[in-house]
Amino acid sequence: MPRDDPPPNSGRDTPAAAVLAAAETLDAMLSIALGLVVAGRRVDLAGLEQEAARLCAAAAICPAETVPQLRGALAALLPRLDTLSMALRPD
Repeated sequence: MPRDDPPPNSGRDTPAAAVLAAAETLDAMLSIALGLVVAGRRVDLAGLEQEAARLCAAAAICPAETVPQLRGALAALLPRLDTLSMALRPD
């Protein structure tokens, strides 16, 4: 039976792929944090800050040719960050 696994070095194990996966993880974390804040729950942002710092550090060492792809993924996080920031502001 054929397998659907990608061949080695097919792009899934590149630094850029790791950054894209981390961006998806951070997006999910931001979504959860926003849901908690909207529900009136307290949120510890330390984990979000650490994940964002790791993401930025990893993106900074990626090859230059991956910048356009990474820029799009990172820019997509900004609206979610802005929404969370607004939700955290006192009335």
